[in-house]
Order: sequence, then structure tokens, then C-alpha cells
Amino acid sequence: MENSFSKSYKDAGVDVTKGYEAVKLMKKHVERTRIPGVFDEIGGFGGMFLPDLTGIKEPVLVSGTDGVGTKLKIAFMMDIHNTVGIDCVAMCANDVACSGAKPLFFLDYISVAKNIPEKVADIVSGIADGCVQAGCALVGGETAEMPGIYTNDEYDLAGFCVGLADKADIVDGKDIKPGDVLIGVESSGVHSNGFSLVRKAFNVSPERLSIYVDELGKTLGEELITPTKIYVKTINAIKNVCKIHGISHITGGGFYENIPRMFSTEGVRAKIERKAVPVKPIFNLLAAEGIPERDMFNTFNMGVGLCVAVSADKADEAVRAVNAIGEKAHIIGEIVAGDKGIDIC
Repeated sequence: MENSFSKSYKDAGVDVTKGYEAVKLMKKHVERTRIPGVFDEIGGFGGMFLPDLTGIKEPVLVSGTDGVGTKLKIAFMMDIHNTVGIDCVAMCANDVACSGAKPLFFLDYISVAKNIPEKVADIVSGIADGCVQAGCALVGGETAEMPGIYTNDEYDLAGFCVGLADKADIVDGKDIKPGDVLIGVESSGVHSNGFSLVRKAFNVSPERLSIYVDELGKTLGEELITPTKIYVKTINAIKNVCKIHGISHITGGGFYENIPRMFSTEGVRAKIERKAVPVKPIFNLLAAEGIPERDMFNTFNMGVGLCVAVSADKADEAVRAVNAIGEKAHIIGEIVAGDKGIDIC
């Protein structure tokens, strides 16, 4: 690649040599995510993965794709770029894990106004951190320099995850029934959705982000940049002690949209006990800016990033299993008979 250089292209705003430099810098981060099944080096035309199908009778591939959204604006203002990659992996790997699948590999797409190799490597370091947390491999990706699309030092970040499950172990919501208990696993904060409303409500600026907030015990920026929690190990911990009837990843659309997504049969409805939801201080601060409670629960995770349905006789055991791995879980409601939907009362 040392002979690959175009002065004309560089004059147009794209320096291909910076891309090669970025790849060199990111390789050490990619290597940290290497797991059994990876058998090629990054830089080829496609990422390769050989899955271990031992004991799997009917393999099912489960895929998920997502981005970080306007949370990136917080990263730009704070000039912190090594955490949003965790958000990107989380938004994809958590969705895959909700089906009962084990995430296998991840690919990223980074588009930048100007390729600054050190910054790209910083972003990839966060992606690698997320992959390590999810137990999957970073097998490839794309960095695109796109002058004229983005301004200044802005970029966009998206990703794609593939997981594997045995068909018999798929969590599809068909086992959900009235009497089941809903377990809420705590989030790390706002996670990576609703940031257009967050930025509007707080009138976000670099100066505002630097203000220390007593209720948070940190600056507003430190709170908002906190990465999305990855729940792959959490789900595995519950699966080890009981059968999971349904899983919901609480992202955009909050409780009202995401919890009913775990239902695949009619005649069941979620009943959430409002007082049982471990609302984090950041959401109280957002509500204080004039956002109605219905909109809060329809936009944010409110302190619960994952909701799991299990049989009532297994609920306490499932909560203990989550707490044993250092996460925090609470019984927040139940499944009742009724039209598909959710009530928060």
C-alpha cells in the first residue's frame, strides 16, 4: 500500500494514506477481540468467522444493526471518542442477545469529515471494548472519509452484529403467559437513545456539559457520555438458572414501545409497577425540564435497560443470579391477561 497515493484525490479532501495509517493503529485494538472462530486478519475484503456448531442441532443466525445517534454530539463537544464505540456494539449485541443468541462477530462503519488516524483508532478502541464485553470478535469494518457530508471534526458511527443460537433455544416470547414476572435490569444511564430530546431539554453546550451536578455526583457531560450497558453476560446468568420467556432491550421508544415487542402471542399485557422502577437521577433532572411522565417512559429507559419475563417461581432466583455478577435487578411488574400493550401504574 506504500505506493497507493493520489495527489488529486488528496486535493479533493480525501487522503487514502491516512486510512492505511488508521488501520495500523486500530489493529492492536482489534486483536483484543479475537476469539475462537476468527481465522483471518483485518484488512481483507470480508471478515471471516468459522462458528463452532458442536451440539447445535438447528443453527440460527441472528443479526442486528444500529448506530449511536445524536449522542455523538456529546462526544464532539467533550472531545471524548473512546466510549461511543461501546454504545455502538451495545445497541447491536443487546438486540441479538434478546433472541437468546450468542453474539459472534461485529463490523463497524465509521464515516468522517476528515480522517485523523488517532481519532479513528480511539473510536475503534471503544468498539473493541464493547466487543470484549459482549464476547464477540471485531472482524472488520469500513472507514470512509467524506468531505462535504460532515462538517469540521464530525463523524458518524454504526455497526452490525451476527449471533448464533440453536432453534430450540430461541427466545421468541411464545412462552409468555399471565402470571409471569417482569425483571428489570438497571441501565448505566440514558444509554444511546433519546439524545435529541436530551440535548433540547438541557440546552446542551460545552459549557453546560462541564457543570458539576450534585444529584449526579459528576458533571452533566460525564453522565451523558456514560456508555450503554451490554447485557450479554446478564442474559446468560439468567439462562443458567431458569428458562427465559421473553427479553426486551429498552432503547428508543422506551417502555411503551419495547416491552410489548417481546410478546409474540395475543392475550398478554405488561403491568409495570411505577414505584418499583429504579429511576436514575438523570431522568428526574430531565423530567424537571418539563417533559411529561408519559413522554419520559415513551422515550427513555428510565433506569431499566433490559426487561426479562420469567415464571413467577423463578423470579427471585433470576434476580439473585443477576446481582451475583455485579449487576442490579428488580422485580418491576408482571404479565396479565389483556390486549397486547403495557400499563404503568
